Amino acid sequence: MRLMRVGPVGAERPTAWAGPGLGYDLSEFTDDIDGEFLASDRFLAAQAAVRAGRLPEVNIAGQRVGAPIARPQAVVCVGLNYADHAAEANLPLPKDPVIFYKARRTVVGANDDILIPPGAQRAGWEVGLGVVIGRRARYLESPEEALDYVAGYAVSNDVSERDFQFNHSGGQWSKGKSCETFNPLGPWLVTVDEVPDPQRLGLRSFVNGEPRQDSTTAEMVFGVAELIHHLSQYTVLEPGDLINTGTPAGVAQSGRFPYLKPGDVVELEVDGLGRQRSRCRPAPL
Repeated sequence: MRLMRVGPVGAERPTAWAGPGLGYDLSEFTDDIDGEFLASDRFLAAQAAVRAGRLPEVNIAGQRVGAPIARPQAVVCVGLNYADHAAEANLPLPKDPVIFYKARRTVVGANDDILIPPGAQRAGWEVGLGVVIGRRARYLESPEEALDYVAGYAVSNDVSERDFQFNHSGGQWSKGKSCETFNPLGPWLVTVDEVPDPQRLGLRSFVNGEPRQDSTTAEMVFGVAELIHHLSQYTVLEPGDLINTGTPAGVAQSGRFPYLKPGDVVELEVDGLGRQRSRCRPAPL
């Protein structure tokens, strides 16, 4: 099932993708796609109804597509999780996962604008696999059980402002990661039954139609299951939480590409999870 939230900001409707321009209305099961829904029997009932084809189709053509999850309690990010990205950043490969947090209000729709903050000169894109938790995970015994705690996967853009991140950081990264709109997500939350192996997904990014990143999740230093198990030893992962699992080489920080400026268009895609398109513009004051 491919979950979507369709409609204006603050008034999105829960929907399952039914084809180009079409969706299945999920309001019978929930008012929104959030952690409470993902952890409930209603989530399983909605999946069964979609598979059975018993829900009416609705026209969603031309409507805004919001982030496929509402109000995540946490946005947990993994840094330097691809060896080629660590190399281009001139940083050592980590022995343990590097963890940082983004403000949860960074999460916006797949085609919403990216707002460039005042004074920003080094904003850049980062395509990644987003993992959404489906049930509470705490002190898991092994990575082998970790994927049982996943609700689904999504295309995620961990937008970063490198000057804020490194030169105004105070020793941590969140200032360069937490500006408004700095996490376009979606268009879909694709449930685990449609993603047999999260470590076999191609992921790519483009700026103004020109290729930037082209890699596969097989290149992760720490895979999805290992990350969830590791995180559960240090924090409680709640239903609806988002984990950004890192990005491969090809970011602006490498020096090979210019940083983002107003008017630029950023497009990301992950195999089977859809494609997003964001235009950059100055943040209104």
